[in-house]
Amino acid sequence: MCLGIPGQIVEIRDTVRQLGLVDVAGVRREVNLACVVGDDHRIVDCIGDWVLVHVGFAMSRIDEEEARATLKILEDIGEVQENLAAMRAGDEAMQTNGTGGAS
Repeated sequence: MCLGIPGQIVEIRDTVRQLGLVDVAGVRREVNLACVVGDDHRIVDCIGDWVLVHVGFAMSRIDEEEARATLKILEDIGEVQENLAAMRAGDEAMQTNGTGGAS
């Protein structure tokens, strides 16, 4: 099952392509931030924001309390481990293929 998983934006990688580094339960992944930026919230303002990440995109901003509650629920039903394993496998595949990947 693919769910949006909460993560915190820790770095902006590319302002033109709107890419940032998101920490999801200790796994850092480059994601597209286009869905969470706008005239009222510029990309440079995103560092520290909590977002729901799904298939490489930050789909929406959420507050920290909601993020932690969601992570707890996902951990309880085993979805965090499944999603993190998929993220790690994707990173390993990108590194094996020489296309890079976030750490």
